[in-house]
Parts: sequence; structure tokens; C-alpha cells
Amino acid sequence: MRKSCSALSFAFLITLIACNGGTPAKPSPSGAPAKKEEPAAPVAYTGREGFQKMYAAAHLWAPDARPYRLESSPFKDFTGKDGKAVIWRSGFASAARRSIKAFVLSGAHSDDAPSLGVSSGVEDTYSPSNSSTQVFDPSFLKVDSDKALEAAQKHGGEKLFKQNPQQPVVYLLDWSPRENILSWHVIYGSSQDAKLRVAVNASTGAFERVEK
Repeated sequence: MRKSCSALSFAFLITLIACNGGTPAKPSPSGAPAKKEEPAAPVAYTGREGFQKMYAAAHLWAPDARPYRLESSPFKDFTGKDGKAVIWRSGFASAARRSIKAFVLSGAHSDDAPSLGVSSGVEDTYSPSNSSTQVFDPSFLKVDSDKALEAAQKHGGEKLFKQNPQQPVVYLLDWSPRENILSWHVIYGSSQDAKLRVAVNASTGAFERVEK
């Protein structure tokens, strides 16, 4: 009888091992369920850092792609006060494809942000005569967004930061064909509702004008 019980126990053990892939299941050392991995902390980029990442992606889309716009977006506690942003958006045009395409760089893995890394939108028709899509040579971009902020601070921005240390700042880069200048527009507030807009030359870092 003992032999029969032992044989049955052994057969049950073999079956249990087989159901677990050939290896008995091992409990965690503490007996607690495994913890989920925490998402990585958001990464903020200066304008030139963000631009370079999207520029590389744009040239995979079209080798002749030229930029016409770069703009930051505030994200949670990253208000842009240090010249950096977690989210950057850009527009590129291809004369060969007769198309424009939007690109987004996100340094956050969050439901409140675009997909982590560089992503792109759909193509749209490109018209070289359109004033809102005037392309520029990237070699004009010599001054980064943090340096543009330093210049803007001296022309009203510092006062706004004293009033509100969490004052959001948006950075917009575009080309003026009439003046033949690439400019940073340092916007205190939002593009639609700005308390102050300061234009800074993106090639020299020189103050241009207070726009509002």
C-alpha cells in the first residue's frame, strides 16, 4: 500500500513539474508580488537638441527636407523657465516631394504627452510661396533657446518671473524672409495669450525687439 501511495505521489509531482514548464515555481524571496517598473523621469531638451533629433528623422522622410518652424510646449512642471522643454514640435518641407510634414519630439512617457521619442504626422501640400512655411538653412541656428531666454529676461522677462516664478515660457523659431533673419520668439504665457513676446536673433543672440 505504501508503495502504491509513493508511486501516486511521484506521478503527481512529475505532472505538476510538467505543467510549470519543467521547473517548480519559485516564490519571490519576500512572498510579495513583483513591483511594476516606474516610468522614466521626463527629459527636457534645449531647442537645438530637440531640433537635431527631428532633423535626422525628417531627412529619413525626405533627403531634401528643410525646416520652417520649431516650437516648444509646456509639460506639467516643465514650464520652460530654463530654456528647455519636454515637448518640441517642428515643421519640415520637401520641394522634391512637394510636401510638408510635422514632427514631434517627446521626452516623456505619459498619457499627457505624445509618444516617447520622435513621431511624425501626415504629409500635406507644400507651397513655397506660403508665408507660414518659409524654409530656412539650419546653419543660421547658432544660438540655443536657453541663450535666447537670457536675452529676453533683460527686456521684461525677469520682472514677470519675480511676479510668478512658475511663469510658463514658450519658444518659437521661424524665418523672416523680409529681414533675412532667423529669430527666436520668447513668449511668456502662450502663443495665443502672451504677456510678453521678445524676439532674439537666433544667429547672433542679439535682442531684436519687444513684440508685445
